[in-house]
Amino acid sequence: MGTLLAVTVGGLVAAAVYLMLQRDMLRFLFGLTLISNAANLLIFSAGQLTAGRPPLVPEGAKAPDPGVANALPQALVLTAVVIGFGLFAFSLVLTLRAYTNLGTLRTDDMRVAEPLGDDVKA
Repeated sequence: MGTLLAVTVGGLVAAAVYLMLQRDMLRFLFGLTLISNAANLLIFSAGQLTAGRPPLVPEGAKAPDPGVANALPQALVLTAVVIGFGLFAFSLVLTLRAYTNLGTLRTDDMRVAEPLGDDVKA
C-alpha cells in the first residue's frame, strides 16, 4: 500500500510541476492545486494508514495504544484542505480579474508594468 501511495504522490507532483511550468495562469493554478493535494496525501500516508481504528484514545487506555489511529495527520490534512480551498478560490478570482483587465491569461503577455527591450534607455 505504501508503494502505491508513493507512486501516486510522485505522479501528482510530476503533473503539478508540468502544469506549473506552462505559461498560462489557469494551468499554473491547477498545478498549484495538484501539488497541494500531493502534499496532503503525503502527510496522510506518513501517519501510517490504520483501517478500522478509532482516531481517539478510549477512556482509561494508555496513551501510546497501538490499536488507535494517529489523529495528528488527519487534523493537519483537514486544515490543509480548508486552507487550500480558500487559496484556490482567491487565486481563481484573481485570475478572473486579470483576464478581464488584460484580456489574456498568458504570463508573457501580462507584463504591462515592465518596459519592453526597445523602450529601455541606458
